[in-house]
Amino acid sequence: MQDDLSGTRVRLPALAISPIRAVLRRIAYACAALGVVFLLVALDLDGYKDSYDGKVSLLDALYYATVTVSTTGYGDITPVTPLARTINIVAVTPLRIVFLVILVGTTLEVLTQRTRDNFLIDRWRSRLRDHTVIIGYGTKGRAAIRTLLENERAKESIVVIDPRGDAIEEANGDGFAGVVGDATRSDVQNRAGVSRAKEIIVATQRDDTTALVTLTARQLNKRATIVAAVREAENDPLVRQSGADVVITSSEAAGRMLGVATQSPAVSALIEDFLAYGKGLDLEERPVKPHEIGRSPSQCEGVVVAVVRGNRIMTYADEEASSIMEGDRVVVVNAPQG
Repeated sequence: MQDDLSGTRVRLPALAISPIRAVLRRIAYACAALGVVFLLVALDLDGYKDSYDGKVSLLDALYYATVTVSTTGYGDITPVTPLARTINIVAVTPLRIVFLVILVGTTLEVLTQRTRDNFLIDRWRSRLRDHTVIIGYGTKGRAAIRTLLENERAKESIVVIDPRGDAIEEANGDGFAGVVGDATRSDVQNRAGVSRAKEIIVATQRDDTTALVTLTARQLNKRATIVAAVREAENDPLVRQSGADVVITSSEAAGRMLGVATQSPAVSALIEDFLAYGKGLDLEERPVKPHEIGRSPSQCEGVVVAVVRGNRIMTYADEEASSIMEGDRVVVVNAPQG
């Protein structure tokens, strides 16, 4: 389904029905009706009279079929024999009605389809609340979505924005709604419901684009958690100033992983295990429980590796984290069940 406005398109998965296919099918029916009328006249050329020269050729038969089926009817070629007139009554007139129905029906079908599409899009937008917007359906964007799904996030709560139509087609095929357009523009983000989103993940290909997209998203939504990926660490402060809550430096992170893997393959494998949710050890951030307040991290349930207090992240060995306070959150290592 598409909503063409300001160069953007909204596409919902498994709902796209092309009106062009319906139009082409109806054109074929109309041509078939025209062809039948032509054959009926061509088989009985002597039954018709041309007011110009009295004779009817095959070209005249095609002309007659065209103006008759289209209900124009100039009257310069007329049936004169009883057989020709009978054929016009029994066959040509019904075919003329069929042609008219096809013409009107095509217009109504296209208009109805467009109205239905717009209605479904508007209803879809009105229901978008606390969803996740993924900007960029490349390698990073797809990996982020896989992690969300592994955390039991519903596909219906994820909306993808990408300037490439083929990428949105792929997202639709994977079961996600998508918006084709430039995410640096506020009207494109509005079509994805960014102003009502709970989380926004910016995974574009260029750092300057990431900064502009993040700035636009933050202007539209002051409360959402915005996570952005940049290639170069020097662009981290710029993206944070644009409104990102968390910035991931993809190139440096990959470089660190390569360095760790050469020195300690086991540590590298463990980090990879942490990144793959539900496949071994998992890191989970959760609020502290009432009975954990006042205790040390080692006395909490699970293996606590960090304490989140406000905007600060403290390791379990930090002196300030030695006593859990109300409102803290803890990062816990969870072992697989069973």
